Amino acid sequence: MTEKADLQSVLDRAAEGGRITPEEALDLYRSAPLHALGSAADAVRRRRYAGTEHIATYIIERNINYTNVCVTACKFCAFYAAPKDTRKSWTRDLDDILRRCAETVELGGTQIMFQGGHHPDFGVEYYEEHFAAIKAAFPQLVNHSLGASEVEHMARISGVSAEEAIRRIHAAGLDSFAGAGAELLPERPRTAIAPLKESGERWLEIMEIAHGLGVESTSTMLMGTGETNAERIEHMRMIRDVQDRTGGFRAFIPYTYQPENNRLKGRTQATIFEYLRVIAIARLFFDNVAHIQGSWLTTGKEVGQLSLHYGADDLGSIMLEENVVSSAGAKHRSNRQEIIDLIRKSGRVPAQRTTTYEHIVVHEDPADDPVDDRVVSHISSTAIAGGTAHPELKLLSAN
Repeated sequence: MTEKADLQSVLDRAAEGGRITPEEALDLYRSAPLHALGSAADAVRRRRYAGTEHIATYIIERNINYTNVCVTACKFCAFYAAPKDTRKSWTRDLDDILRRCAETVELGGTQIMFQGGHHPDFGVEYYEEHFAAIKAAFPQLVNHSLGASEVEHMARISGVSAEEAIRRIHAAGLDSFAGAGAELLPERPRTAIAPLKESGERWLEIMEIAHGLGVESTSTMLMGTGETNAERIEHMRMIRDVQDRTGGFRAFIPYTYQPENNRLKGRTQATIFEYLRVIAIARLFFDNVAHIQGSWLTTGKEVGQLSLHYGADDLGSIMLEENVVSSAGAKHRSNRQEIIDLIRKSGRVPAQRTTTYEHIVVHEDPADDPVDDRVVSHISSTAIAGGTAHPELKLLSAN
């Protein structure tokens, strides 16, 4: 283990923009004082965003969960239904999906995330049809959806290469990948929680193909399912290596495992301090990834606010609908005024952003903050039964 004086020299080097090794990152994660870690990460953020370092961003989006039918059966997932489970399984029709897109536009949303299960009948053609219909009806919505796991699945169903699958869904209307399915990339923890998914190396290979085709993405990490500290750092190392070659990851988004209603009985979530340490290490380690996003959905709004002092520059989305993580116990919800207030009370100026992080509106003056707040996140796994919209969202969108 690195000595205390050496830890400080590594922190100083990282804070000044120098690259740290995976071994140094692990030592910092394990042993650096939390306050010093946060201070170094915030210094990196300030340097990277010099001139706009006073701003923290958010986005308004809607997760559209198109089906819960899935053959992958990940052990941490409380959302999926087996294909033969006719009592629990459901799939939305295209009209329902388009209606949800219309509500998103009406409520000021700029992005949708099309996410669901690995349906045994849904090949590339399914996504082509749906993405083309969405883009034709709502060209103003950015389709930031899916991930490498869905690409691997749809390509296998249709008997095509991953490259062809990406080309076709991109041409149909996919704008960028949401980084879904990364979970944990190292072999041992990935096999433990998602044994039927592609390997972490294959996940990254597909993302590298996408980046080469001009389809950028985010990257994610699920923490708290029993992985070691070293495996968390290895996950980051694997992403950083690909980013060195492609530059296609816009952001890194760690989030915490939710322990309800799934098959990982007895597992515990990552603590608040572990999460904040990961945020800080991510900002220090990812010298080649622009944005670090705090996750208020899985950690709570207060912890999300704290993440802005540990290197995060973005507080993620006000989700008009979310059913996957909430099925496993995430019950936090917020509205635009609350997110703006959280950012402002952290000492930063809030700004609504686009998918590619351009500022749509910067809330410089608190007197100009929005007061008509129909933009409320609806976090409820009961909102999906029978393919109906969340009742509160239907009420809000009718106002």
